[in-house]
Parts: sequence; C-alpha cells; structure tokens
Amino acid sequence: MAELFLGIDVGTGGVRACAIDARAEIHGTAAAPLPAPRQHCDAIDQEPEIWWQAMVMAIWKLGQAVDLGRVARIAVDGTSGTLLLIDADGRPRSPGLMYNDARALEEAARIAAVAPAESGAHGRSSALAKLLHLLGQGAAGDVRHAVHQADWIAGRLAARHGISDENNALKLGYDPVTRAWPAWLDELGVPSALLPKVLMPGTAFAEIDPTVARALGLPLSARVAAGTTDGVASFIATRADQPGDAVTSLGTTLVLKQLATQPIFAADQGVYSHRLGERWLAGGASNTGGAALLAHFSTEEMDRLTPQLTPEQPTGLDYYPLPKPGERFPIADPSLVARISPRPAEPLRFFQGLLEGIAAVEALAYRRLALLGAPPLRRVISIGGGAKNAPWTDIRHRTLGVPVTVAEQTEASYGAALLAMHGSPP
Repeated sequence: MAELFLGIDVGTGGVRACAIDARAEIHGTAAAPLPAPRQHCDAIDQEPEIWWQAMVMAIWKLGQAVDLGRVARIAVDGTSGTLLLIDADGRPRSPGLMYNDARALEEAARIAAVAPAESGAHGRSSALAKLLHLLGQGAAGDVRHAVHQADWIAGRLAARHGISDENNALKLGYDPVTRAWPAWLDELGVPSALLPKVLMPGTAFAEIDPTVARALGLPLSARVAAGTTDGVASFIATRADQPGDAVTSLGTTLVLKQLATQPIFAADQGVYSHRLGERWLAGGASNTGGAALLAHFSTEEMDRLTPQLTPEQPTGLDYYPLPKPGERFPIADPSLVARISPRPAEPLRFFQGLLEGIAAVEALAYRRLALLGAPPLRRVISIGGGAKNAPWTDIRHRTLGVPVTVAEQTEASYGAALLAMHGSPP
C-alpha cells in the first residue's frame, strides 16, 4: 500500500488533520474544535492538554475514513509565538501563552534594548517576551524546555522534547541567517539550556512513541518531523515553490509573502524573512484591504456591485485606501491618511476605484520587496476572502503584470502534510 503523510494544524479555533499521498493528493481531512482561550486584559492563555485532546479527536475522525496504518511521516504546525514551559518528560509547567498574549510589556522593552532591529523577537507578543515573563514569575524548578505549540505536540507524539524548527524559533530570538541562538540572549539572562534544538522544517527527528502510536492507530514506523508555523504552512499549501512566486492574502488587511533567494529585513516597515530550507519567505503587511472597503460599503453592497465591475475600463482614480490613518508597508508612515478623493457620485465607479487602489498598493509593495532584494515577481497566488472576486483578480492581473491565480488549497494542515512528504520545504 502507498505511503501517506499526515499534517496536523493546531489553529486558533480548532485542530485539523490532513492525509496525503506521495502525489500530494488528499485522502482525507478531519477537524476538532478548540474552546476560546482564557482572556484577562492583555493576558490570553490556554491549558496545553486541550490542544492534545483536540488533536486526538481530529486523528480519530480521520481514521474513520483513512487507513492510518499507512502513515509514514507526521508534521505539525501551530500558531506563531504560542509558548509554554515543560519538564523533562514534556509535562506542561505553565499555561500555553497564546500567540496574541500581550502581557509582556516590560519584557518587550528589555528585548528592544539589546536585540538587533531585524530580529523576529521584538514586540510584547513575541515568544521571547513570553519566556522572559514566565521566568520572571518564577518558573518551577523542574522546567527543562521552553517550547512552542507545534513543538510540544510533535514532542509528545515522539516522546522526545526540546525540538523546534527554524520558523517557530524566529520569534524566540533564533537567528535564521547564522542558524544559531545569538549571543545577545545572554544579556537578557535567558538560560541557554531552556532553548530548544532547532531543525530545518520537515526534518524527521524521531519515530513515534509506541504508546501514542497504538492509542491513535498509527504505525510504529511512523516518523515525526519538525514542523512550522501556521502562516508558513498556509504558504506551503498554495504550492508556491519557485523564487519570485508570491502569495497575497486579501483579508481584513493585505498580507504579502514572496519566495526569495536571500533574506530580506526592513524592520521599520515590518518586513522580515522566514527561512525555508535554502530559500527565504519574505513578507510584509499593509493596512489596506477588506477593512478599507468595509469603511464605505457593506458586504451585501459589494456582492451586488461586483458583477457590474469593468476591469477592462480603469476608472483612472488614484486611491490609497486605508480604514484609518497609519500605514506599515509599503509606506512606513504611522500618520498616513487615506487618499480616496475625488469621490465620484456613482457607487460602482467608487467601488472599482477602491479595488484598483488596493491593487496599486499591492503592486507598490512587491516593487518595494524587489528594491529590498527580492527576485523579480513571477506569479501571484491569491488567498483570503477577496480572492473569490474574479473581476478584482482581473484588475490585479492588469496592475501587477504577472499571472494572478486563486489557490486551490490554503489549509495549513495540507501545507504541514506537504512538509511531512517532502521532508523539507520544497
């Protein structure tokens, strides 16, 4: 029987599992919900055991439709920056501080004083800020590892802990260029023994724990691989695999990621790079996007107007839509005001002008990435709610000057399964 490769995505609202074969064809998917994390002001956390039980349920559901005995390798992705402390046996010794936990304000200031600008560890929601906060609260004496959400699930599958990957480790301070933990972590008093061993995403590091294998219906020969973050897994799911391939997420905001042959950092514009094997995934985010559209039109109004759009007849309006003052990328200006005038009387023309404006911001962003060292734009794959708008795709194609398509797959669990199959990022 042909081998299968299992991807597990631990997301915000649930755990998803996906099994694929060596041709990357899906054999089955399943999901189990997660409750909302606890929240008190800026503190947002969850008991890690909840993640494990949801994963068990998702795999059990998957096993109703797929022969799990054929699984050869497993990879796990999780929310970026979610961190917990564990003992030598993998037992949690702290809650899981979620990706959007922002309680570590003082710790973020300490990091800012010593970390280089291009480090992914900046910000009060970074994994490093969370680690410093937990240590400052007085960690239990039997704490042995600081691990991310995906690390802990993979470690429990393999009964081998203290292993991470180059994507999850980025916000903990790992330097993806030198592929090492930097010396400046010592200035913050971070115990080096707590930091995980970092592997390339997709690197198999252990066979599955026999007890876990029997409980889940997986073969004893299945190997567990280092995973990635949910965002990188979603990029991998699109099958973008050549330098110059890019993915634009048309959601509340406009998020761009492009495969590059060298790292790109522009801290003042929020541009940083994940390492994908010997390539790099450079990304930036603009405040334009769906929120800027919803400032003027309801979803129902946009649905009604979309079939009437005329991409072949540009409005000539030169807009820079923003939901409120302030922009990060491609223009780094915290006080930038939206440019949405003159405003025509016809709602359809105004709507098309806004869509053209967002496309122009997208084009400017990719040109900015090129100036920072990205390769020539080759193609753009669209994900997110706006990707379903076919006339807008035509507008963006005309503006960007490269093929623009809609991703067939965007589920992070599929990307994690591809990671398990390839053994390293494609």
